[in-house]
Amino acid sequence: QVRLVESGGGSVAAGGSLQLSCTASEYTPRRRCMGWFRRRAPVNEREGVATIDTRGLTTYADSVKGRFSVSKDNAKNILWLQRNSLKPEDTGMYYCATTPHRWGGLNLQYKDWGKGTQVTGSS
Repeated sequence: QVRLVESGGGSVAAGGSLQLSCTASEYTPRRRCMGWFRRRAPVNEREGVATIDTRGLTTYADSVKGRFSVSKDNAKNILWLQRNSLKPEDTGMYYCATTPHRWGGLNLQYKDWGKGTQVTGSS
C-alpha cells in the first residue's frame, strides 16, 4: 500500500495561485506514474487534472492546460501541483494518486489515493 498525503489546500481569489503538495511513500515518484485528480460540485465525479510519469513526462486536462503545472522531487518523494490563474470553477477536492505503471498519463488506472485537500476559489 502506497501512502499519499496531500497538503496546501485553502481559499484563494480568482486569478490567484496556490500550490498543492503530496508526500508519498519512499521511492514512489521514482518508480510510479503519479497524478492529481479532483471532484467538483455539483457533478462530484472524479476527473483527471495532471500526471507525471517516471520519465518526467506530463499530461494535463484541457481545462487546466497553460494554468496548472505538475512536478516532483524524487529524492524528497514529493509531488506538486502549481495552480495559477485560478477560476471559481477550480473549486473542489484535490487528490493525489499513483498507479503501478511507470509510464503513461490520465488514461491509466490509478489505484492508490490520498484523502484529498480542499481548495475553494472565490470570484
